[in-house]
Amino acid sequence: MKFAISAVICLALIRPPAAYCQLYSTRAGFVGFYSKTALEDVKGENNQVYAIIDAGKKNLAFAALLKGFIFPKELMQEHFNENYVESDKYPKASFSGAYTGDVALDKDGVYKITVRGSLTLHNVTKPIETSATLEVKAGHLIGAADFKVKPEDFNISIPSVVRDKIDKEIAVKVNIDCTTK
Repeated sequence: MKFAISAVICLALIRPPAAYCQLYSTRAGFVGFYSKTALEDVKGENNQVYAIIDAGKKNLAFAALLKGFIFPKELMQEHFNENYVESDKYPKASFSGAYTGDVALDKDGVYKITVRGSLTLHNVTKPIETSATLEVKAGHLIGAADFKVKPEDFNISIPSVVRDKIDKEIAVKVNIDCTTK
């Protein structure tokens, strides 16, 4: 019995501290989406995105309430929620997936990774794959990624009267700053 307790204590002392803190999260992540056309620029941004990263398993997940997206024009926000994403019916967007690439949790630096997973929006789930970065900085994991989505891939219809005001591919930007619990 004494040997078992001694072995556990020894292993705990030899194992690096980063190995204990594998879960990183935030409730203040950022997701923005952008559309630029000759007729109009559309911008929606949400700073209340929940994100969690399991650095040990290289898994990650995000969730955002669609009503949390803020637009420069009130009418854009209203159309986004009522006509396009139908946020009363489909209140959130989510992503779950994994990343590949080596990230040294015990060494500050910026690491290039590839993220693969499933994005669910408007009750439609589609695969997403994009390059991204994870920065290890003072015990934080700071993630950044950019990718594009097509509204029709998620059964979001754009009326013909405004179709020329919205790009066919919407740019999505993700920034998160996660800490351990």
